[in-house]
Amino acid sequence: MPVGSHGRGHGGTGRGAARAISVRGVPGLPEIAPGADLAALIAAAAGDLRAGDILVVTSKIVSKAEGRVSRAARADAIDAETVRVVARRDDACIVETRQGLVLAAAGVDASNTPPGTVVLLPEDPDESARRLRKALRDRLGADVGVIITDTLGRAWRIGQTDTAIGAAGVRPVIDYRGSADHFGNSLEVTVDAVADEIAAAADLVKGKARQVPVAVLRGLADLVTAEDGPGAAALIRPAAEDMFRFGAAEVPLARRTIRQFTAEPVDPETVRRAIAAAVTAPAPHHTEPWRFAVLESARSRAGLCDAMRAAWIADLRGDGFTEEQIARRIRRGEPLRQAPLIVVPCLVPDGLHRYPDPRRSRAERDMFLISMGAAVQNLMTALAVEGVGSCYISSTLFCADIAVRALGLPGDWQPMGAVGVGHPAAAPAPRPPREPDAFTVTR
Repeated sequence: MPVGSHGRGHGGTGRGAARAISVRGVPGLPEIAPGADLAALIAAAAGDLRAGDILVVTSKIVSKAEGRVSRAARADAIDAETVRVVARRDDACIVETRQGLVLAAAGVDASNTPPGTVVLLPEDPDESARRLRKALRDRLGADVGVIITDTLGRAWRIGQTDTAIGAAGVRPVIDYRGSADHFGNSLEVTVDAVADEIAAAADLVKGKARQVPVAVLRGLADLVTAEDGPGAAALIRPAAEDMFRFGAAEVPLARRTIRQFTAEPVDPETVRRAIAAAVTAPAPHHTEPWRFAVLESARSRAGLCDAMRAAWIADLRGDGFTEEQIARRIRRGEPLRQAPLIVVPCLVPDGLHRYPDPRRSRAERDMFLISMGAAVQNLMTALAVEGVGSCYISSTLFCADIAVRALGLPGDWQPMGAVGVGHPAAAPAPRPPREPDAFTVTR
C-alpha cells in the first residue's frame, strides 16, 4: 500500500519535504506455538527485508511465542495483570498493567486463541522488540526497526487503533518543541508519537479478521537507528505529568493523608478549584454553611500555629501533663506548621433551626456538621486529583475562639479543624485493603 505525504519532515527528510512510504502485510505465517522462532518465520514470509525497513508485529504472536498464554479465567487473568483499576462500568474495565500501559481488560485477549485460553501481553514488550531485532540482524545482516503493537481505545474517541507497546531501533517520538513552523511561530508543545502513527498505518494492512499479524513499512529509514533506543516506554506519560491520572473508579480513593510536604508553593488557583468542588457538598435547608480561610502567607500560618500551640501547652499543663508528655503531643501539630498552605474550613450555620426539644436540636446541629465534613472531603479529594497532598488536623476545633482571633475571622465563623496543603515529599504507602462487610450491616 504506497502512501504519499507532505508532512512535517521527520528526521533527515527536511521540513515540508515530500516523501513516499509503502506498507505491506506479510501473509503466510503459521499458527505460532510457544518457543517458535519468530525471526526465522517472519524473515521467510516477508521476503525482501532491507536495512531501514520497519517491521510492525502484532503483540499476540509475540506473546504466543513467549508462552504468554493462560488457561486462567479471563477475569482472573485481568486481575493478575492489573496494578490499578482506572475506570469500571458494567463488565468493562480500564486498567493500568504491570508494563505501565493503560488499556481495556489489561490487554488480555480471548480471540484467535484456542477455547479455554487467553493471551496476555508480552512481559516486557520493549525487550521482546530488542530480541526480535537482534535475531533479524543476525539472520539478515541488516538493521531494521521493530515495533510491537496492541489495540487500544482512546478517551474521547470512538473505536480502537493499533499503538506501539514495544519498540527497538525506531525513534518513538520526535520532539519539535523549540523549532519554528512555516510562519516562524515557535512550536511549544508539538511532540509527534511517530511509533504510534506507524503502528496505526500498519494496522490498515494487518488485522485480526485477515489473520495478517505482521507488516513491513518502507520509506522511513531516517527513523531507524543503529541503537535499540528508549523503546515504546518513552510514549508512556509520567504520572506527574498526567492530567487525567485518576479514572472514575479511583477518584474517591485519591485522597491520602500526607504529613510531609516539599517547600514547593501551592498554586492558589488549584485551591480555588478545590473549594469550588467543596461547596458542591449536600447542605441542610438549601443553605450554604461552608466558609474557608485560606492561609497563603507564612505570617498568617505561623500566627495561627503559634496561638494554638500556646493555648495547647497551657491546657496540658493545667491537666497535669509533664513537659516530656507535652512535647510529644505538640509534635502532632508539626505537619500543619510545615505545610506551605493551610485551609481552615469554617461552619456558618445561619439556617440552623432552633427547637425546644434538645434531641431535635442536636440532630439539627449534626446535619450541619455532616455537611461540613462532606465539604472537607470534597476539598481534599479535589486537591489529590490535581496532585496536591493534604492532611486534616482537628486542632482548631479545640480552640475555635483563639483561631478566630488569630485569623481575624467574623465572629459567626466556627473553625472545624484545619487542612495542611502541599506537594507530597514522598509517595504515600499503599492503602491497606479493607473489607466493606466489616463495616456493613444488611437488613
